[in-house]
Amino acid sequence: MPPFVPQVIGWALGALGAAVVAKILAKEWQRVNDELHPAEPVTEAPAHARIPKLRRDPKSGVYRPES
Repeated sequence: MPPFVPQVIGWALGALGAAVVAKILAKEWQRVNDELHPAEPVTEAPAHARIPKLRRDPKSGVYRPES
């Protein structure tokens, strides 16, 4: 057996362990964030619903809100 095989196994286990730790930290981060900033229901209309539609004035070429 070549001498580098145990090193490859060690690197692979280290990478796998780092991925598992990153996943656990991401879950914990999300849990704490959800606890600190609970989701609140949206009470106002979305921004695109409040913006008036514009119509181009054929004489001046300026866009103005529809009446």
